[in-house]
Amino acid sequence: MHQPIDHSRRPFAIVLGTNEIASAVAVHLHRAGYFVVMSHDPFPPVIRRRMSFHDALYGDPVSIDGIAGIRADDGVQILKARRQPEAIQVSWLALTDLLSVASIDVLVDARMQKHSVKPDLRPLARSSIGLGPGFAANVNCDIAIETRPGRSGLRVARGWTDAADGVASPLGDAGAERFQYSRTSGRWHTPVDIGSRVFKGFVLGHLSSEAIRAPCDGIVRGIVRDGCDVPAQVKLLEIDPRGRHAQWTGIDGRGRTIAKAVCRAIETERTPSDPTITQPV
Repeated sequence: MHQPIDHSRRPFAIVLGTNEIASAVAVHLHRAGYFVVMSHDPFPPVIRRRMSFHDALYGDPVSIDGIAGIRADDGVQILKARRQPEAIQVSWLALTDLLSVASIDVLVDARMQKHSVKPDLRPLARSSIGLGPGFAANVNCDIAIETRPGRSGLRVARGWTDAADGVASPLGDAGAERFQYSRTSGRWHTPVDIGSRVFKGFVLGHLSSEAIRAPCDGIVRGIVRDGCDVPAQVKLLEIDPRGRHAQWTGIDGRGRTIAKAVCRAIETERTPSDPTITQPV
């Protein structure tokens, strides 16, 4: 007779952020045997929402690579979900609220806050990982991983990860010109769905009273959710100009590379006392 699996013994991982990079990391950790909770941070706003679990925060059904994301409103719900961890938990709860839920085995800061000062994550988890600018191993995290285009997924053993240089990763022949940014803070409204085909100059939404237009022809790859308050100087939307090669759902190559690097780094650091963790596929 088979003994029931005690899912409560699965290692506990928290991923800070609900963007597409954070979501790719969450999927790979889930497949590697972790119980994963994602913690939303409002800055910067998430635009690639069909490539992330972000909209689960609003009760929308979300699935990425066959893995579901479900909104978790409190610690009790998270504890109950840990007994049957088929889905990734996506929560408005901040890290300070999640610290009391359970001891954290892995903490990944995937918020992609390029210019902010990063706190020291090391006292909060058995293993802490910082993605992107502002992290240094043995300074404010245990493992630092690059997210910069051309260096995505590289583990930085000494010194700091690369500082943000303001250069957008290329998508086809387009760089930063495929984005529209907020010039001022305001309430964002849009009737446009991700995946819509648009043409240059088409009005995609309004930031307060300002009309925001498509910067080029293509497919809407990302756009801030309707009704959100946004600060100044953040991305409002992105157009994929690659025609039939456009991608606006699932995990893209960069996200998969970074997520695999996270799992490899954890595997390297893993001790023999973690038998439930498996190598991701």
